[in-house]
Amino acid sequence: MEKMPGRGHRFYRYQHQSKTGWVAFQAKYRETDLWIRAQKDLREEAIAIVLNLRHQLERYTSQSPRFLKSLEPLADDPSAPRLVRNMLKASKAAGVGPMASVAGAIAELVAVGLKPCNSAIIVENGGDCYLDLQEETTVGIYVEPSSPFSGKIALRFAAERFPLSICTSSGRIGHSLSFGKADAVTVVAKDGALADAAATALANLVRTPFDVGKALQKAPAIPSIQGALIMIKDKMGIWGDIELAPSTSA
Repeated sequence: MEKMPGRGHRFYRYQHQSKTGWVAFQAKYRETDLWIRAQKDLREEAIAIVLNLRHQLERYTSQSPRFLKSLEPLADDPSAPRLVRNMLKASKAAGVGPMASVAGAIAELVAVGLKPCNSAIIVENGGDCYLDLQEETTVGIYVEPSSPFSGKIALRFAAERFPLSICTSSGRIGHSLSFGKADAVTVVAKDGALADAAATALANLVRTPFDVGKALQKAPAIPSIQGALIMIKDKMGIWGDIELAPSTSA
């Protein structure tokens, strides 16, 4: 990005504490806006992967417009490209429309595509992250400054947990559709599309602090997710194999 971030920009990207020798770069095409941290500059390779994925998605949606608009899972399509099939599978598992998984799905496939050129990588797509690392890492969870949890909450992951997807849905921040009012609902899973879809599904359930328990009860019913963190107003709930840590951005 050319300008320093303000309230309308993805300023959390500038809070990342880069490892020595790592570089950060952007890969952007239409609505897809990735911030990538790697051990070398793979900008051209990343943009080529993004263009390929977006063209696959656009061709498919031109033939199947329901895929773009459906708020419910759709049937699997064996003839669809890998990106679309990942999204269809994730939406079925989480009980949401396929496009609820697009950011996490693209982040994962870009990271996988760059892996032969790089031994470790982080791909962030609108707050949805895919991390393929080789060391213990702490990931901060952003909520609005008015939240009592602002700048205080992070998740710590041991090296053996990676590769891993960490996706966040919010009813108050960002452009993604949410029917809830949560400050943040973060889901951890190996699969990027699934983590994104599950975060949306759980966030849709949280309209008041009293809904946190209901959402946490649903989390174990979504196959293959490893953990969930929910924050709304002054209430926080956590389920699964995730460890809280102090945020390094506090």
